[in-house]
Amino acid sequence: MRNSRRSFLATASMAAAGNALGFRPFGMLNALAQTTPDYKALVCVFLFGGNDGSNMLVPFDTAGYQNYANIRGAVALPQNTLLPLTPQPNFALHPSMPEIQSLFNSGNAAFLANVGTLLSPTTKAQYQANQVVQPTNLFSHPDQQLEWQNQIQNSEGTGWGGRIADKMTTQYNPGALVPMIASLDGDALFCNGTSTSPVCISSAGPVSVECSVHSYCNSRQQTAQQFSNLSSGVSLVQADNKITNNANAYNATLTEAMSAVTPLKTVFPTTLNQFGAQLQEVANLIQVRAALGVTRQIFFVGAGNFDTHGNQLLLQAALLSQLSPALGAFYQALQEMNLTNSVTTFTCSDFGRTFQTNSANGSDHGWGNHHIILGGAVQGGKIYGTMPTLALGGPDDAGSGRWIPSTASAQYAATLAQWFGLPAANLPYVLPYIGNFSTNNLGFLG
Repeated sequence: MRNSRRSFLATASMAAAGNALGFRPFGMLNALAQTTPDYKALVCVFLFGGNDGSNMLVPFDTAGYQNYANIRGAVALPQNTLLPLTPQPNFALHPSMPEIQSLFNSGNAAFLANVGTLLSPTTKAQYQANQVVQPTNLFSHPDQQLEWQNQIQNSEGTGWGGRIADKMTTQYNPGALVPMIASLDGDALFCNGTSTSPVCISSAGPVSVECSVHSYCNSRQQTAQQFSNLSSGVSLVQADNKITNNANAYNATLTEAMSAVTPLKTVFPTTLNQFGAQLQEVANLIQVRAALGVTRQIFFVGAGNFDTHGNQLLLQAALLSQLSPALGAFYQALQEMNLTNSVTTFTCSDFGRTFQTNSANGSDHGWGNHHIILGGAVQGGKIYGTMPTLALGGPDDAGSGRWIPSTASAQYAATLAQWFGLPAANLPYVLPYIGNFSTNNLGFLG
């Protein structure tokens, strides 16, 4: 299950909303260098449905694995199928993730353990006694998807990616032809700011706006332009017209920019792989960064369904076998562009899952979860945060192996935002609860 809002242009390959950025002729950008100084990008990969992190990052030492296998029962992965992590020999990866294993072992990927939505540090005793305020509707798909994306209780429609863009666009992308932030997964809350709206792009990229019947092209386009420029006095209609005009401008800009470069050689897994298709388009957008006039970009990618209440071994294996090669190909594309140190990719998900298995050979909605951070700037080969004690009824168990997070998603976001260039003084605007935690930098980025 996922909660995904769509705009009226959702069926188009690209839509845009909000701020009207001036559209200038592409030829005026020819003087721009093909490399952009101090370029950085953040790529959020959302695993909708709640990925089971406890079967992604698994204890590998003898005692740890035996405890894992005894408790997980029917969903436990055979030890001889797991992929060892050389720098962290007490842990191994799900067998469907050889690309992530390679990147971790080479120091270009890391994990953040037991991270989740928290408004303040929370112990088991505090949780059980209801002594601290908790995020809205824990264990609910739509609520926790929104909590991860907005980092504000009762959000007024903005996400932390969009709020970063609010604070950084003027300094870093003052003459950009497209917004700082782009969604490859429709109208995502993560991307909306107070003064920022994203460009939404299909994984197929921008599309041609030419008519199929050329005799009608001019009249149809002229009529459409007249409608979009019509001053109706109705605010909703005017807003829709603005969206349409922006979409047309962005589409033309991206189409011309992408047609002017040699396609990347990296081959992405795109057949029946939403992660691969979306990340390929992210790589294409990064490739034309100079032509778009941007030195900072934020991307949102998302797919699922990781809601494995039943038949988990088969379902999660299929999903992770899409995610891992897609992330591997994306890193390879960054190597091709010599941008591995400039782009950081990170995963998010609704929540983790119960360590206790249910009667359908699956797991149910949990809380704390493990996440992947990938990039040349990542201090890789490490597991950051604190692994939960894998014991039902133990110190970290909110019930059935729902791990109470030891690290807040706000701390995760703050570390990424500061590497991206957000001043620490702007953290409370982007992440209002960050002041409740003792640190706002977890150290996984150099």
